[in-house]
Amino acid sequence: MVTTLDINTRGQGLYEFTEQLAALVSRSGISEGLCTIMIRHTSASLCIQENADPSAQHDLERWLNRLVPENDSLYTHIFEGADDMPAHIKAALTATSLSVPVQGGRLMLGTWQGVFCWEHRHGSHRRSIAVHIGG
Repeated sequence: MVTTLDINTRGQGLYEFTEQLAALVSRSGISEGLCTIMIRHTSASLCIQENADPSAQHDLERWLNRLVPENDSLYTHIFEGADDMPAHIKAALTATSLSVPVQGGRLMLGTWQGVFCWEHRHGSHRRSIAVHIGG
């Protein structure tokens, strides 16, 4: 099964979509296999991260912003704003595709794990995520 999920973002941060992905896996009818996802953008990424305590997500965001600051004098790709080139760098440093095993028709995520779209731009965006579920 191949499909897409659209995730609406409202600026930088992590946006969990575990439930939507789990629903797709359930509807696929595949009991054992692999769910592979890929974000179809160059200024956002994907991650599997703790979903119980939002401070973990907040700390990740702050740490990455410190690692890749805006307004660096080395950037030449600045036409779309101060957050554009840092967003491309952040996407290059993080994951743009993930694979999660499927067993018993369910994602084999750990107790506190969630699947997130990591928005690296300040503005609102509609992010498209390609999903392949095979077994």
